[in-house]
Amino acid sequence: MSTASVFSELMERYKRDHTHPINKATHMVGIPMIVISLPLLFLQPATGLGLFVLGWVLQFIGHAFEGKKPSFLSDPRFLLVGVAFFVEKVRKLGRQLRRS
Repeated sequence: MSTASVFSELMERYKRDHTHPINKATHMVGIPMIVISLPLLFLQPATGLGLFVLGWVLQFIGHAFEGKKPSFLSDPRFLLVGVAFFVEKVRKLGRQLRRS
């Protein structure tokens, strides 16, 4: 199986596990907080740690509304798929804004 098809399957599963509007919203805020926190953990540890923890709290709150456990608990590759999901959503929003 090619890397692209594996990624497509993971993305489709991720989308199926993230359908509740509140879960989607918490992920759209929490994922960038977690990503931004990683370099900040070295540059500004207190700020980085705060963003990291708050980002994960938002993720778990969203999953409480979804009623499903986070995907990465079954496969750590979903940590990267979540970032790709966020980027895809932002790109779609950007295209919509350019059209209007």
